[in-house]
Amino acid sequence: MTTGRFSVGLVGPLPPPHGGMANQTRQLAGLLKKDGVRVELIQVNAPYRPGFVAHFRGVRALARLLPYLGRLWRMAGRVDLIHVMANSGWSWHLFAAPAVWIAKLRGRPVVVNYRGGEAGTFLRRSLRWVAPTLKRADAIVVPSGFLEGVFRDHGFAPKVVPNVVDLARFTKRPGSPGEATRQRRCHLLVTRNLEPLYDNATAIRALDLIRARLPEARLTLAGTGPEEGPLRALAAELGLSDAVTFAGAVDNEGMPALYQSADVALNPSLVDNTPISVLEALASGVPVVSTNVGGIPYLVTQDESALLVPPNSPRAMAEATLKILEDGRLAGRLVSAGQLIVRRHGWSAVRSALLATYEGALGQPLRGGHGT
Repeated sequence: MTTGRFSVGLVGPLPPPHGGMANQTRQLAGLLKKDGVRVELIQVNAPYRPGFVAHFRGVRALARLLPYLGRLWRMAGRVDLIHVMANSGWSWHLFAAPAVWIAKLRGRPVVVNYRGGEAGTFLRRSLRWVAPTLKRADAIVVPSGFLEGVFRDHGFAPKVVPNVVDLARFTKRPGSPGEATRQRRCHLLVTRNLEPLYDNATAIRALDLIRARLPEARLTLAGTGPEEGPLRALAAELGLSDAVTFAGAVDNEGMPALYQSADVALNPSLVDNTPISVLEALASGVPVVSTNVGGIPYLVTQDESALLVPPNSPRAMAEATLKILEDGRLAGRLVSAGQLIVRRHGWSAVRSALLATYEGALGQPLRGGHGT
């Protein structure tokens, strides 16, 4: 690719915490740079300066917002296009919307990359405030057919550009799926933050049911959040303290090995879109049991590439997990189908769609083109 003269202002969060959008922002910046694009990154969750401001709720928003607006204004004068990673709620109003308006004031095309499983609720409640800003975007990008439908229901025509998985890092482990039960490992993994939205309690309760049949089964929760205390208490109440590992925040470098150690990945979330955690599990050759909420059925197919269960149903999650652990042929079929899905999320597949979106927003081909 020869786009070295082309520049993008990328606006979004960065780790920590290691959430999906933060990881996608960092990964996208790196991939674009490798392809010769000049990337100027504006972090919306930059540390508070001075640090003590973080303890004062009203003041801290202003303390972060004012420097952010200044950085946005200066950056917008230096780049060809602005790419905004956007989400629902206050994140939209405080960070995404100002980036769109500053781009327009500075005469720069802007791409709004909207994500998050709560978009439908947010748009229904706040459309009159959100729509004027969205209408000024030169392109709206969403990572799934699920969100495409949500936006079309509200009168917008987004383009689908899938989330990216680094297929060089997340690779299928050696050996065949289904070896777990024979080796009596039965390691279950959840890689979502410890927040109510992701309902990690259901995974712990499912483990309790699974251990009635497979006492060696254990669970790792990789993430941080306000639910850690209640989740630890639940594990203790169920007698699972020794079987549940709270791994805390695992950085990008540590995640591949964690997936390689897992036999089934669980996704118990109550609301979802296209979770990177599920894609990384599929890329790593780990069978997935997920709730069938939001965009999940757009990403995987029941009994073909994953097993899907109702939300907040520990018994259904336990039964689905046991089916995989005890049926090697089923596990192998799910893994093979998952490998096909993640190929559509590799950079080589996503790159063309994203750069075509940039060209559409610019109204002209990228300088230097984007051929290989």
